[in-house]
Amino acid sequence: MSKIKMKSLSGAKKRFRRTKSGLVKVRSAHRNHILGKIKTAVKRIRRGGKILVKADQKRVDNMLVGG
Repeated sequence: MSKIKMKSLSGAKKRFRRTKSGLVKVRSAHRNHILGKIKTAVKRIRRGGKILVKADQKRVDNMLVGG
């Protein structure tokens, strides 16, 4: 009899990616709509992704447990 597989949270699968070193990459917030009033420099800073801090990585590890 096989064991039941642990499932990942599907919302977490869409929002987080793992790097090869095991860190968690996340997209910057506030980048979807109504960007006309935001300064260009702020939009440029938010363009790239970010690495999640270690305190939040533990929480995301539990969400991504299945894969």
